[in-house]
Amino acid sequence: MSTAFHPEATYVLEDDRVLLRPLQETDLDHLLPFAINEPDTWNYSLTSAAGEDGMRAYIKAAANGRTTGREYPFIIFDKASGGYAGSTRFYDIQPAYQTLQLGYTWYGEKFRGTGLNKHYKFLLLQLAFDQLGIERVEFRADARNERSIAAMKSIGCTVEGVLRNHTPLANGSRRDSIVLSILKDEWENKLRDSLKSRL
Repeated sequence: MSTAFHPEATYVLEDDRVLLRPLQETDLDHLLPFAINEPDTWNYSLTSAAGEDGMRAYIKAAANGRTTGREYPFIIFDKASGGYAGSTRFYDIQPAYQTLQLGYTWYGEKFRGTGLNKHYKFLLLQLAFDQLGIERVEFRADARNERSIAAMKSIGCTVEGVLRNHTPLANGSRRDSIVLSILKDEWENKLRDSLKSRL
């Protein structure tokens, strides 16, 4: 049974590997080590969280996005290591069209390539399609970000195209953005079971 999205609701998602809960401004201390020690994490991001001021502003903006109903940010906790791994969120949430985007995803270096990505993506897609009645989940990335694109393809995303010269970057240049998506019928007919079997 599908229900509407409620930004004020507390969505907590977990399996045996990962736990996702709403990101809060009090989570600064959990994510600050990444902001200080791994600034390259945001090389391909439109919004950098590097440095203490950067992370503080990043979390505040995410919280504001949830307040307005445009976004719903999560903090990611890795049960295998017993530590916080990063953050992700739903954004550009459009209940009238039953669509949203899944992005602003980042996690620390030691969590990359560990399989964590598939676990929390499965939980987020399950929430979107099976509980919130979403019909289309969209993903975007810098077209140069091969790691991110490969990760999205690995969970079954379909490439739709490239938005050329799409958005400005901090260095004054502009990036091309690749657009990928998963549709509800793709999730129900194949991808849910396929991804679950690989967890």
